[in-house]
Amino acid sequence: MYAALKALALAMILVFAGPALAEERWQTLPEPAPMPKPAESGYADVNGIQMFYQVFGSGEPVLLIHGGLGHGDIWSAQIVDLARDHKVIVPDSRGHGRSTRNAEPFGYDLMMSDYLALLDHLKVDKTALVGWSDGGIIGIDIAINHPERLTKLFAHAANVTTDGISPCVDQNRTFAAYIVRSGDDYRRLSKTPDEYEAFVEQMGHMWATQPSWTRQQLARIKVPTTSVIGDHDEAIVRGHSEDIASMIPGAKLVILENASHFAMLQDPEGYNKAVRDFIDAK
Repeated sequence: MYAALKALALAMILVFAGPALAEERWQTLPEPAPMPKPAESGYADVNGIQMFYQVFGSGEPVLLIHGGLGHGDIWSAQIVDLARDHKVIVPDSRGHGRSTRNAEPFGYDLMMSDYLALLDHLKVDKTALVGWSDGGIIGIDIAINHPERLTKLFAHAANVTTDGISPCVDQNRTFAAYIVRSGDDYRRLSKTPDEYEAFVEQMGHMWATQPSWTRQQLARIKVPTTSVIGDHDEAIVRGHSEDIASMIPGAKLVILENASHFAMLQDPEGYNKAVRDFIDAK
């Protein structure tokens, strides 16, 4: 059994056999709020897959990219806020949620290409990007390789090398609860509902070796960037997020208080303010 599947099994044991989660906000995993009704939704044919997307509101565009194993509905509280004056684009990454996958190995460059193709499909030349975890990594990939497509990058809980991942993440109960919930959501939303373990295995191969950017690559980023981390993040080493901010010219560092890897769920008002303070700043 591959490491990703072992981690999944451990996660289930921790959730169902471990003691109850504590009441500190950063140790909770709230359910996302109900999704608002989109102005547009559908599937885009990109890179041999069908990529599900939803669009809300109007105005300057903002692309929201969720984290690994998840789907776009995790952004519901951010959508409600941002759609008041932005065009908010909310896809599911390949193989995640309602989007399909193929036999091509997962990789951040491939997923970056999916998102650029989706922007082309939607006729969006340039956008702000709010990315969480894998979504933040995809955002950094775009900033390195296609900076002309971004106005700003809010990279929450991203890593740029594999040593940015906490060695204790697979022993954390909140993160374990997320993995189990993601499996339930996968079976509910996916076109291949019985393939969650195979999907996790494919993702695990990517996580084991990617990303692997150098200081020199990050130093070439010209997109205005904020590196964001919760003060109790279970998955990403805080110092790694601080290093990202120091390596990208002009980048800011934001520490979300009393929050973990799942800050957008734990403190939606504070999270929305952090996003707006950055992407709406002139």
